[in-house]
Parts: sequence; structure tokens; C-alpha cells
Amino acid sequence: MAFDSFDAFVMMGGHGPYVWTCYLVFFILSFVLILWSRKQRNAALKGLALRQVSGQTSGPAGKTVTNHGNTGADFARVDPSKH
Repeated sequence: MAFDSFDAFVMMGGHGPYVWTCYLVFFILSFVLILWSRKQRNAALKGLALRQVSGQTSGPAGKTVTNHGNTGADFARVDPSKH
């Protein structure tokens, strides 16, 4: 074992507070990133579900794009009557 005792492991020759602080910051930021990513994913899925139910999506430049009843993975066409 590289350290004589658990206390020596924690102190790491005087560098322990810096090392453990870095680990703590890393894990806190990783946890926050995971929570933020889940929140963004859920919001995106909710928005997609609402658009699928209504049958319309928002196209480029805020133009309304209609799916024309297709629920497959085809390209939506811009409805010219909505301009």
C-alpha cells in the first residue's frame, strides 16, 4: 500500500485538501449536469409530444409547418396557405 494509514491517505502529504476539493467539485458539477440534462430532455420530449398531438411543428423563421397527417419519419412540408 502506498500510504501507511488512512489518515496519511486523506492528507496525501499535505496535498489532500486540494485533491479532495477537486474531486468534490467534479462530482457536484457532474451531478448538476446530469440533472440539467434530464430536465432539458424531458422538456424536449414534452414539446415533441405536444407537437405530435397537434400535428404541427414550428419551422424555420417561425413559419408553421404541417405534417399532413403523416406520423412517420418523412420531411414536413411548409403549408403556403399559412403565410
